[in-house]
Amino acid sequence: MLKGPRRLLLLRGDRVLRDYDVSLGKEPAGPKRRAGDGRTPEGRYVLDWRTEQSRYHRAIHVSYPSPKDVEFAHRAGIEPGDGVMIHGLPARADWVGDDQTEFDWTNGCIAVTDDEMDEIWEMVDDGTPIEIRP
Repeated sequence: MLKGPRRLLLLRGDRVLRDYDVSLGKEPAGPKRRAGDGRTPEGRYVLDWRTEQSRYHRAIHVSYPSPKDVEFAHRAGIEPGDGVMIHGLPARADWVGDDQTEFDWTNGCIAVTDDEMDEIWEMVDDGTPIEIRP
């Protein structure tokens, strides 16, 4: 995942299988540090579980906060936040389609279209590593 260019790449080894335009948190610059900061995390995580019971069209959980994130937050006296997902669009908003990438609108998640989320859902297993770069 490349935050700057807003690209989610699905890789197998060094080969790019899919490349998606994404929307990020409302305040995308820099790593997520605290609950409610509107930032998408940066670092190495795992896609560790998924749900179809979401306010958005399907969602796959990113294992933020990592132990390193929790330690940073504890030292800073803040809550690190949680609930970072790769997800589709809000219920009844699938008509937005690709236009969702025109602005960053999530609370720190990575958003794709519903059709793209369906594809990711089928291609990515729980336990898949994800690296989120600036």
